[in-house]
Amino acid sequence: MKKSKLLFGTTLLLMTSILATACGGSATTPSQSGKKPAGEASVKQGGDPVKLTMYSWRPEDKAGYEALIGEFQKQNPDIKVEFKPFKSTEYNTILNNTLVSGSGVDILQLRPYDVATTLADGKYLTALDKVKGVDQIPDSYLAAAKGSDNKVYGIPFMLNNAVIFYNKKMFDEQGLKTPETFEEFLAVCEKLKSKNIVPIAQSGKAAYLLSMTHSVIGESAYGGNAFVDSLLKGKSNFKDPGFVESISRMKKLEPYFPKDFIAIDDKDAQTLFYNGQAAMYINGSHRLETFEANKLDFPVDFFTGFVAKKGDQPNIVTWVDGSYAVAKDSKYQEQSLKFMEFIASKTFGQMFSEKLTRVSPITGVEPTHPLLKKMASISSKNSTPYLILTNFNLGTPPTKVTFEDSLQGMYLGRLTPEQVAEAVQTSSGKWFKAQP
Repeated sequence: MKKSKLLFGTTLLLMTSILATACGGSATTPSQSGKKPAGEASVKQGGDPVKLTMYSWRPEDKAGYEALIGEFQKQNPDIKVEFKPFKSTEYNTILNNTLVSGSGVDILQLRPYDVATTLADGKYLTALDKVKGVDQIPDSYLAAAKGSDNKVYGIPFMLNNAVIFYNKKMFDEQGLKTPETFEEFLAVCEKLKSKNIVPIAQSGKAAYLLSMTHSVIGESAYGGNAFVDSLLKGKSNFKDPGFVESISRMKKLEPYFPKDFIAIDDKDAQTLFYNGQAAMYINGSHRLETFEANKLDFPVDFFTGFVAKKGDQPNIVTWVDGSYAVAKDSKYQEQSLKFMEFIASKTFGQMFSEKLTRVSPITGVEPTHPLLKKMASISSKNSTPYLILTNFNLGTPPTKVTFEDSLQGMYLGRLTPEQVAEAVQTSSGKWFKAQP
């Protein structure tokens, strides 16, 4: 019991740290005394439908999920699913407290990569390897929710791509072409600034937005996938000149961000873009849904980032943005696993993509939104990971948090790009083990 308490305490600290960048409770495990074994109550007596509670950090997706759940309930009238979303900023704490109590949630949205692994290793999730359809999902996507035992503990439901969105009408009016290299990008920014247009609607108040921007801006500076492979194998580190240059690029963009951007919320940055005061906005593909909801009066397009040499094909930053898992303490394992089958199905993936304007990781799903189709096509050929999220989200605090806080410190004049890189390397050096 002491061991599991310690493990959950680590999980709680990790998730709380990530909460500050991505979007309390007692660090004890639920008492096992008097608890029914998982699945004992998988069939409800009396003929009433079983009710599953489904946690999410996406209140804005409620209407879409109600349609998706409605489709599942048509096929499974003996199962009712209650979609229970919470604010993203409150989700981790609520989920932690629920997992500690051992009751209250059956199906949960699972933060990807290191957070998912830590919860799986803490024995809070049900293994899903045998769920129908899992074997049809690419292993690179399943890796976002695997435990250290290499078992699958989450069904990925959404891919995200970090890109540079731009106001196509404004670019046309200013005679601008989408840049291929970072140097061309700086020239575009300078021309926009000379016309009293904010080049990039960047927010810096939530530090995670800075690391997302860096994933797009910096990838061609540090060498893309070749550097990622070298870093993960321990042959390079974050003090590599290419990675330092990627941070320097972020500093060079400061004149093209809004005034006092470090204190601006993302919603305020979006407003600058929506109102035509800013020409570009860097964020994930999930923002397409927001654009649709705001009924923008100009066409939006995107470019993926930059190349080191003109004529090369740029990479698009791609990662699994979340999975669905089954709480191991759920009384309704059979019904929850049935819902997991639905999430792993092409039916769910297609509906999800169309209703919520997202790229689905389910094999065979074709996006209907033209920009999503474009992203999915590029991603299938030239993708690169959101490195700091997918591989460096552990530590106390997580290395990702150290990086993001250090970027804020750089913009406040407290750190140089070299010192940011040094801080990241020091953090990762405390826990990261090179892959064989």
